[in-house]
Amino acid sequence: MRIRKAVISDVKGIAKVHVDSWKTTYKDIIPDDFLNKLSYEQRTKLWTQNVIRKDNYITVAENADGEIVGFADCWKRETNSVPFSSDITSIYLLDHYQGKGIGKRLLKQLFIHFKQLGIKNAYVDVLEENNTRYFYEHYGATLHRTKQIKIGGVVLNELTYEWCDVDCVLSMLEK
Repeated sequence: MRIRKAVISDVKGIAKVHVDSWKTTYKDIIPDDFLNKLSYEQRTKLWTQNVIRKDNYITVAENADGEIVGFADCWKRETNSVPFSSDITSIYLLDHYQGKGIGKRLLKQLFIHFKQLGIKNAYVDVLEENNTRYFYEHYGATLHRTKQIKIGGVVLNELTYEWCDVDCVLSMLEK
């Protein structure tokens, strides 16, 4: 498994992982009619814009055949007014690559990036029903706030987790 910074030629692979992982991760959480409307074409446009943004850091995981099987990205959201902080905006893996340590490696790359930028705090939003929140908790994230959001006509609880010490997280990820 290879982890590296994303380039523009990766956008179709990132889009495929994004759509496919949403359909498995959010099954029984977000309505099927919403998930079925997700398109590779629409996500390719989104990820093309994301890759060319200078303030967005995206890393991908490639399997032995060079196929993108996961990705993670971070940037500071406009709503984040905390100095020396950033937001993890996504970590997604294809279903059959989950539980193999790839998410940990992607998370580590983001935290290495944070350290290089002098970031002290990091935030991530996750749906309450998404078991990925336990992954974040395992690596030291603590619940910062909860708010309700609407996706596909359903009201869901969105949890915001916070890490307050980048160095501490990196030491956990080294193990």
